[in-house]
Amino acid sequence: MTVPLAGSTEVRPKVLVRETIAAPGLELLRSRFDVVEDRDSVLAEIIGEFDAIVVRSATTLDADLIERAVRLKVIGRAGVGVDNVDVDAATRRGIVVANAAESTVVSAAEHTVALLLALARNVPQAHAALTTGTWDRERYAGIELAGKTLGVLGLGRIGREVARRALGLGMRVLAYDPFVAPDRFRDLGLEPASLEDVYAGADVITLHLPLNDETRHLLGAEAFARMRDGVRIVNAARGGLLDEEALAAAIRSGKVAGAALDVFEDEPYAGPLLELEQIVVTPHLAGSTTEAQDRAGLVIAEQIAAALDGEIVQTAVNIPVVEPGELEVLGPFVPLAAKLGRLAMALASAWPSRVVVAVHGPLSEHDTRLLTVAALNGLFQDRVDETVTYVNAPVIAAERGIEVSEQRFVASHHYTNLVRVALVAGDDELEVSGTTVGPEHRLFLAGALGFAIDIELAQLMAFLVYDDVPGVIGKVGTMFGEAGVNIANMAVSRTKQGGKALMAFSIDSPAPRELVELVAGFGFDDVRFISLG
Repeated sequence: MTVPLAGSTEVRPKVLVRETIAAPGLELLRSRFDVVEDRDSVLAEIIGEFDAIVVRSATTLDADLIERAVRLKVIGRAGVGVDNVDVDAATRRGIVVANAAESTVVSAAEHTVALLLALARNVPQAHAALTTGTWDRERYAGIELAGKTLGVLGLGRIGREVARRALGLGMRVLAYDPFVAPDRFRDLGLEPASLEDVYAGADVITLHLPLNDETRHLLGAEAFARMRDGVRIVNAARGGLLDEEALAAAIRSGKVAGAALDVFEDEPYAGPLLELEQIVVTPHLAGSTTEAQDRAGLVIAEQIAAALDGEIVQTAVNIPVVEPGELEVLGPFVPLAAKLGRLAMALASAWPSRVVVAVHGPLSEHDTRLLTVAALNGLFQDRVDETVTYVNAPVIAAERGIEVSEQRFVASHHYTNLVRVALVAGDDELEVSGTTVGPEHRLFLAGALGFAIDIELAQLMAFLVYDDVPGVIGKVGTMFGEAGVNIANMAVSRTKQGGKALMAFSIDSPAPRELVELVAGFGFDDVRFISLG
């Protein structure tokens, strides 16, 4: 991507290193590009001069700055999160945003094990006592981990590394992750388990799940009550996974023997858990090691080099670069495919073993791999304990033993273009389909749960399958109205008169639990309340 000038002189791309990265990464960039380290200039005044920029967490790249970056091709975040980058604005400008999400895996796993050992042997408490002059061996006697059962909730990359280390300590490992193929458990030497199995059988439970509506406060009063007496809890993943008040109550009652926490719902944390002697705490240190920082710098340098050379950016968090003409055609269908993938996963009864993404109509004449990746991206969102991108979604599918295939059909019977996402999950097959409508490319659902349907996709949706008899629609409307939940759009489809029918509708606010339970108890064949994000 260099531009040759007279006399064989080349102008090399310019890279702005706005925040410090490790020497190996800096050296790699300097060997390939013109690198400027500038932490003090007004960024808005200089960003237009550069083809790439490296930031950490202290630099915010908002839409205004990105608009000024007329030459920018890639933003490299030397770390995990990209909250300080307006990814949507970058995507609209065709700028690749890359991070170093895997750089902290080993560090986070080792910190989890450090917390586990400190919790088992009361290391911080004994240290604190001894430094104040108290020699009390009996009070701070701990437990051995060998022979104990560790429950691992979530088998993402960090969860897997923790499980491997626990096996090395002689522990029995029960693992819960509904989105991992059974063969994967056996390959890792782990015992697959349900949540109930983990609660009933684990001496120690460690959390490695994504944080979403389903997992928030997963470990609360009800969960603690179902655990063994004297269980210990470790959380170096996400603070919201456990209810801190319920944990404090369980420790005070003696149900939970202790907990080791690196993350909290609100940080910096200064709450009542710090008053309990049975608590071991660290200030969100899991990824904070010299090696992790060095690795992040090198990884992001490699990704910037790949982007500037027009190669695949393995850690991109937005749409990978495609030909402008192709993106113009495919662009409106990318969010459609992502929502269809998310909807298909929400409607599925089990984790899929096969995913098929099919395109019908003139769209099939283009390279539709981007739509397949988009569908996988939607399918895995909030379902795995790692950042899901348009680049790593196929890798996640392969790691979980999911077969992915594409189909293209020139003919489309009812729509100009149609995208279908089909899943095979156990003995069941499920399919959803959709299209775009109008110059603004509104996203419409065309089929779900074996019914043809025509309704605009929305963030909050409900799907009810029932016997096609009079009065059902009115009763549903009354239930939602009395609960104060507005139905924005509704569509109804049926197989035949008097057969089965599907009612699909979008709502303006989340359905309260009481309404969900009321609808579920009404006698429908199937009831699904779904958030499409």
